[in-house]
Amino acid sequence: MVPMVDEHPVLQAIRARRSIRRYRAEQVPVALVEAVLDAACWAPSAHNRQPWRFAVLRHPAPKERLAAAMGARLRADRLADGDAGEDVECDVSRSRARITAAPVVIAVCLSMADMDAYPDARRADAERTMAVQSTALAIQNLLLAAHALGLGSCWLCAPLFCPDTVRDALGLPADWEPQALVTMGWPGETKTKERRSIRNGVLHVED
Repeated sequence: MVPMVDEHPVLQAIRARRSIRRYRAEQVPVALVEAVLDAACWAPSAHNRQPWRFAVLRHPAPKERLAAAMGARLRADRLADGDAGEDVECDVSRSRARITAAPVVIAVCLSMADMDAYPDARRADAERTMAVQSTALAIQNLLLAAHALGLGSCWLCAPLFCPDTVRDALGLPADWEPQALVTMGWPGETKTKERRSIRNGVLHVED
């Protein structure tokens, strides 16, 4: 018997989840944050090594410190590119607001501490890519769990451009490699969005 695909709760959650960037001011209970992180840790991972790490920011001081450090790095990079100062400051201001206005910010990192080590670059690079993909799967679980619990969230990849800045601002362990920020809170906006048809992106290999 073919299940009613459109009515399946998991598929409904996947289709309904949106990136939410504006949140209400009230705090998110710690129990909900822990539930979201628990769901993230049930993602599949290479060798089941679970290389993800999470730094949870709930209080203003670390969020302000992170936003200031990342903003300074963004400003320096954009000005070095020759971008107009006014445009740069708008970008920095927008970045700061997204971090500081979110009730919860989760810095998602990976660690290679438990992954396999290889003497050659080809296999070492593949092993690191597996850790990156594993951590990305955990992020997807996190986003879907937040949505299922009525929370809004947004995946921000800016730490990839300044991992050392994020690590230093938050005092993270040396082996934690920042991959993303996830902002989270009670939604302060509603959004709808469409997706392109998958038909042109699928190849059925039959022979």
